Amino acid sequence: MKNLSRSTLVLLIFLNGYVSLSLELVVLRQLSFYVGSSAVVTSIIMAIFLGFMSLGYTLGEFKRIQDKKIPLILHGSFLFIALLSVVAASFPLITHYFIWLYRGGITSGALQTFIYSLVFLSAGPFLFGFNTTLLSRLLHLHDKNCTGNIMAWDTIGSVFGSIATTLILMPFLGVNYTVVLITVLSIFAALTLRRAWWSWFICACVFITSLMINSNTYQRMHLGILVNNANSTISVTEFSGQRILYMNGLPMSVFSSDGSFAPYIDYLNRNFIDTMLPNKTYKILVLGAGGFTLGLDDVRNDYTFVDIEHTLKDVSERYFLGRKLPANKKFIVEDASQFLKNTPEQYDFILLDVYSNSFQVPEGLITVEFMERLRSRIAPNGIIAMNMIVSPEFSNKYSRVFDNTFRAVFPYNTSRQTIGVFDPWRHEDDTSNILYFFYNVPNDGRIYSINKTPVIYDR
Repeated sequence: MKNLSRSTLVLLIFLNGYVSLSLELVVLRQLSFYVGSSAVVTSIIMAIFLGFMSLGYTLGEFKRIQDKKIPLILHGSFLFIALLSVVAASFPLITHYFIWLYRGGITSGALQTFIYSLVFLSAGPFLFGFNTTLLSRLLHLHDKNCTGNIMAWDTIGSVFGSIATTLILMPFLGVNYTVVLITVLSIFAALTLRRAWWSWFICACVFITSLMINSNTYQRMHLGILVNNANSTISVTEFSGQRILYMNGLPMSVFSSDGSFAPYIDYLNRNFIDTMLPNKTYKILVLGAGGFTLGLDDVRNDYTFVDIEHTLKDVSERYFLGRKLPANKKFIVEDASQFLKNTPEQYDFILLDVYSNSFQVPEGLITVEFMERLRSRIAPNGIIAMNMIVSPEFSNKYSRVFDNTFRAVFPYNTSRQTIGVFDPWRHEDDTSNILYFFYNVPNDGRIYSINKTPVIYDR
């Protein structure tokens, strides 16, 4: 095998850094569909990733590995990484993995993430670290003082992988085709090191498999996925006269042939939207657009829907609602907290509908600071509604602490409505749609006591 030039080694170091970070970011995005994107999930993945990468750095110095055999070892390593990118990051295969875990009774998101990371994210990071050390050894044959260049090009590759993957590839190309690109780059690195016929054959098989499994056609036919980008995985299913819009594996909106929606949306439409006075045009803000079902048939009041998923309106109109939204419905693509910070508007009715379940909670949106920002945008005599997935009988700590947080910002003029039937005596860790309300009307905080009870005047 011919000696590798210095420029070729630098390119391989760059690709190794690029692929390593790009694969990590894609895996984080794909797993968020099932286990969320909390700090716990991220820390588990990063710990496994960095731990095994460190082990690879160390074993790459093994003296029995002869310099002349390093190119062949690197060739096999990049081939394995290409195969691993298909197995570990392709959404259809991840779906089967989680189905098997649930069938095995493993339902904890943290435990699922740990098992996944240990099985699928140990070999890859190990090889990334192993490759870096081996490539460094070859580069030292050209220049003994190249340690800084090695670290620089590996870091530059990681930086490009981070920027390209999160800001360009996943938003515009899609997560599935980003996986294909990672496979292609790994194959390119492998073929740079060796181009035997059997190597071409293996690379072709891995590439075709990656392209087939990650194609839009395959994922739409077998999983019903319409969108799979940096923010969301969106699908729409239809059965028994109902269409259900799923985002990141969770049912976000329901649209029935009889004109009904999800029970909590029906409750809000019936009691808050349909009862709005006809002599006034109300300004309504919906944070977390879902399927745009709140006030869908209301063509009089002004609606502003805010969501970070830019494809949501198009997907909802084409595949979920089956019709265009009326002119009084405006869609803004922005983070909910940033929108509240930047808008000068005050709204008569605000629905906060971003808490889709109790384990994929956007942590920045359940804080006192966020709720204060929300309160600043409600008009006098306006109403705030929050759709929460919590325990009706406060059976878990999350439900209790959220309730404390809500009442710290909204201590007066509040109510809490459970949607559906529940048993308040079982105290099991069950959850329901709970609507929290705040009515922005004057309240001086007075109370009635045995010493002072001017109730007849208050009435």
